[in-house]
Amino acid sequence: MKFSLAYEMQRPMLDDHAVIEETIEQCILADEMGFDAVWFVEHHFLTTFSGSPCPEVIFGALSRLTKNIRLGFGVSVLPYHHPVRVAERVAMVDHLSHGRVEFGTGRSAPYEQLGMGIDPRDTREMWDESLGMIPKIWEADYFEHEGKFWNVPPRQVLPKPYQKPHPPIWVAALQPSTYEIAAQKGIGVMALGVNAPGVLEPEIKKYKETVKNAKPVGGFVNDQWLSSVFGLCGEDDKATREMSAQSLKTFFGPGRPYVQDQKDVYAKLLDQWGGIPDHLVSNFARYIDVDKANTGSNGNSAVPFDLSGGALAQKIWEQFDSETMAERGVIVAGNPEACIKAARLHEATGVDELQMLMATETVEHEDVMKSIELFGKHVIPEFRKNK
Repeated sequence: MKFSLAYEMQRPMLDDHAVIEETIEQCILADEMGFDAVWFVEHHFLTTFSGSPCPEVIFGALSRLTKNIRLGFGVSVLPYHHPVRVAERVAMVDHLSHGRVEFGTGRSAPYEQLGMGIDPRDTREMWDESLGMIPKIWEADYFEHEGKFWNVPPRQVLPKPYQKPHPPIWVAALQPSTYEIAAQKGIGVMALGVNAPGVLEPEIKKYKETVKNAKPVGGFVNDQWLSSVFGLCGEDDKATREMSAQSLKTFFGPGRPYVQDQKDVYAKLLDQWGGIPDHLVSNFARYIDVDKANTGSNGNSAVPFDLSGGALAQKIWEQFDSETMAERGVIVAGNPEACIKAARLHEATGVDELQMLMATETVEHEDVMKSIELFGKHVIPEFRKNK
């Protein structure tokens, strides 16, 4: 199983320059410690949350400051950009890095889409049309296209990617319908919802079976599954686990971009984490009709259909403890032994790459650097044995 890092370039209390410098320092260390990839988001207008609007720019620096680590667009938001420009930028980074690019794609969310003048209702079709164009741009001597959203007269588009025929293609996915589309198109799944591995296991098996019959949108099938978690390694097991859990809860806290305007978001998150733990069912028994609750993937009581308009679900979510998160693999956190144990849960479900978000606004730079070092020295080698 591969290990990678995700970057939102957070910590809004710092100035932009400090965030950029710290991020580069962390990525250089990750390369030295044997991480397989770093993935950078593309966000716009989230000025108190994320400072990563143009991954290809920071990749220009990292391509020359690192040697082995792969550089992942996590993701390039296809509706925002002309497909020719996407193809050019990705190919250029691929050359600068000597063939270390991973090309993740996605659609973003309504707040950002509307800020870009994009109708959210069009983004699925825009993503699909652009995705179909980009590999052809890379492969053709002269490319032309006439579609619903983009028209290109016969033109030669350079450079072509360094990797032949092109970098691996992925899609950000939060729901089974997208997993299925990925399998049909022969592209990798980036499961970014932060799920307990037991919840995703049946979806991974289904994807792996369906992708065998893919009609690849590109020059080859990328049949890899990536799962995203919050990760942090430290010498103090309990304190590190608590730090990671707080990072996760702050990230998905009320009003934050990934939960904003979503209905029943905390009920869904509880379900993604494997259902309400038994001790929290007991704590909230007076409010929950346990007999009407679903059964979670770990045998715990999952979220009832009605949690008082979401307020109760949020309260239970807030009390979800770090120990249970770690036991279920929702976070890969603690001392090296605990991180190995949690990562094994993901490996057992068929995950090809475990992507960890370490650097968030609540985790200090020094703690991230220590975590990267400990993962490289103690965790990653356990997954390289007999390979």
